[in-house]
Amino acid sequence: MAELMQGKRGLVMGVANDRSIAWGIARAMAAEGAELAFTYQGEAFGKRVEPLAASLGSDLLIDADVTDAASMDAAFDAIAARWDRLDFVVHAIAFSDKAELTGRFIDTSRANFKHSLDISCYSLIDVARRARPMMTEGGTILTLTYQGSTRVTPFYNVMGVAKAALEAAVRYLANDLGPEGIRVNAVSPGPMKTLAGAAIGGARKTYKHTDANAPLRSNATLEAVGGTAVWLASDYGACTTGEIVRVDGGYHILGMPQVENL
Repeated sequence: MAELMQGKRGLVMGVANDRSIAWGIARAMAAEGAELAFTYQGEAFGKRVEPLAASLGSDLLIDADVTDAASMDAAFDAIAARWDRLDFVVHAIAFSDKAELTGRFIDTSRANFKHSLDISCYSLIDVARRARPMMTEGGTILTLTYQGSTRVTPFYNVMGVAKAALEAAVRYLANDLGPEGIRVNAVSPGPMKTLAGAAIGGARKTYKHTDANAPLRSNATLEAVGGTAVWLASDYGACTTGEIVRVDGGYHILGMPQVENL
């Protein structure tokens, strides 16, 4: 490897297991020399994340609930107690009630709408505000989105609205933090076989459709998403901010399926 992240320290939020997009990013960052910290929520996820973190040489694991201010205060205090600065944050956190990721968007409940936007969008703003004081030499904040933010996707429902808000937040944060040398971007993979993706109704059909019709005839891989994140967080990404970088085999350029699939 080229050690593009040598000497950089970063926080990865949202690893659920070894198929998580956040894990693909963490693995790529570590391979390029980054030193990592991880957050998880609850004991069950902690047990999953601990061996993964250890495999990358990390023992800085913190239980953090993005909906609880005291929990987030404690999480960033723990990071500050270990490190004198932070170079990047990977925000891979989103949630909606699984029952509302089937059926029609019009049936979205008020409670789940608020909860989904809080966890999937506001948490990025809160994390950025907390990370900023530690990014004394500039830095990078990365989040994850999906094309359901701009195009209707079956059963994505309220998550599409949440991701649209998240992408707007990326642009506003990029403008706010740019003068301090902090870049804010989002990576937008196509459908992937993850724990989060499996919660969406019709996920298998969506995956197969994208795989068969994307110009590259392939969905994104963890390696491709990880490599994109490394570029954005490394010095090669120094002039890129406020962007939604698509890693979806080119599917987003299509107006219709490939002719053989019409």
